[in-house]
Amino acid sequence: MPVLNRIAALAPEMTEWRRFLHQNPELEFDLPVTSGFVAGKLREFGVDEIHEGIATSGIVALIHGQKPGPVIGLRADMDALPIDEITGVDYASQNPGKMHACGHDGHTTMLLGAAKYLAETRNFAGTVALIFQPAEEEGGGGEVMVREGVMDRFGIAQVYGIHNAPNVPFGHFHTTQGPLMAAVDTAWVTVKGLGGHGATPHECVDPVVAITTMVGALQTIVSRNLCALDELVVSITQIHVGTASNIIPEEGWFCATIRSFTPEVRDLAEKRFREIVEGQAAAFGVKAEITYDRGYPPTVNDAAQARFAADVARDVSGADAVLDDAGREMGAEDFSYMLEARPGAYLFMGIGPGPGLHHPAYDFNDEAAPIGASFFARLVERALPLS
Repeated sequence: MPVLNRIAALAPEMTEWRRFLHQNPELEFDLPVTSGFVAGKLREFGVDEIHEGIATSGIVALIHGQKPGPVIGLRADMDALPIDEITGVDYASQNPGKMHACGHDGHTTMLLGAAKYLAETRNFAGTVALIFQPAEEEGGGGEVMVREGVMDRFGIAQVYGIHNAPNVPFGHFHTTQGPLMAAVDTAWVTVKGLGGHGATPHECVDPVVAITTMVGALQTIVSRNLCALDELVVSITQIHVGTASNIIPEEGWFCATIRSFTPEVRDLAEKRFREIVEGQAAAFGVKAEITYDRGYPPTVNDAAQARFAADVARDVSGADAVLDDAGREMGAEDFSYMLEARPGAYLFMGIGPGPGLHHPAYDFNDEAAPIGASFFARLVERALPLS
């Protein structure tokens, strides 16, 4: 079964929705225009229940089928990124410093398309819970929605989500059984020494030398502390120190992102990070203050649900366009909290060539929206069959 005919007919409307969202990007939990637009469309579609204000600006909407049955959750994220857009399209962001550079406008549109179709047809036995989530990029809105009880409150038995994938062939899906994306932790280190004149370093305690040595030594966590068969990334992403060519600064700081899949590797990375920084600080006579934040957990697909979701994707895109053992990657996603709470699966859907995610020239491919909406709709009809 290819793209559902009714959803294909919605394509022009979906393009309008997506471009409105693209013009009005909002960040984290502060999504009054976005969530208001979504709630308005859901009322227009005639869904049975709309629950607003979850996790500040999140929405859960319910559509009941023709017969009673289980509840399937479908999730889309709604927030944008703090990026200045350079696409030059006529529907570019109207909010300076904010941009839908990850395609959440497309994700929201796909779920709205599925919602309109499912509210019209109701060709299923059970209930669909449409989860429109804030703050995926920053703030962990998925965790907040789970903590506020959406799974229990609405009786959600399984949960599914999609992320668009630039430079993956158009309409192709890939996922994997088990761990799909990594846990993400972030560390900030402030190094304090004694500043002074660059001509008299012997009168100073130089934080620059200490920081550069720490950065190099931290790379040994992966190369010398971790089994070669395990997976870990330690990337230093920011270094801020100094103000002039002839001044040894008083202090500086650096930041790192740490990605892993298992609790054991996650614990090892934090332990060695702290030991290396503290040891180097003692060696150079500086003080180091470490803030180590454990962020999103790994995104782990339930094996049975991942196989099922891949089969649904084959219904929509064809057998040759779906890979269900694609392996895992070191990116992170707060849908992980929903998968910790309920079995389900997360998939990537190709949108064809173009700038990558989080790039200021990125733009979601509107032609992909009916494919994602058809996947969501078909998943419900297969998971909750009438007969």
